[in-house]
Amino acid sequence: MSGGWAGSNRRSELPPNWYTELRPFVLQRDNYRCKWNENGPACGHPANQVDHIGDPDDHRPENLQALCAHHHGIKTSRQGNAARWAETTRRPPEKHPGLI
Repeated sequence: MSGGWAGSNRRSELPPNWYTELRPFVLQRDNYRCKWNENGPACGHPANQVDHIGDPDDHRPENLQALCAHHHGIKTSRQGNAARWAETTRRPPEKHPGLI
């Protein structure tokens, strides 16, 4: 994640008990191990970040998982790229001059 929190208002959207209750609970529940699982066993590397599995506005523990910085960066990048491409509108292709 290149910019960190720069330009993001995400931190302000987190509940007041994020750092005091939710984040510590999830890290402890997941034994401070990365739960990233993509076509195989979970990563298992030390985790220091908490990620929303689905809806980013759902802060219930069932929707949260511990991730290592590497895998959290990958997931965040994929989500950002998907959002950017979803917003991109493309004009219809032009007909080739020889086919008009």
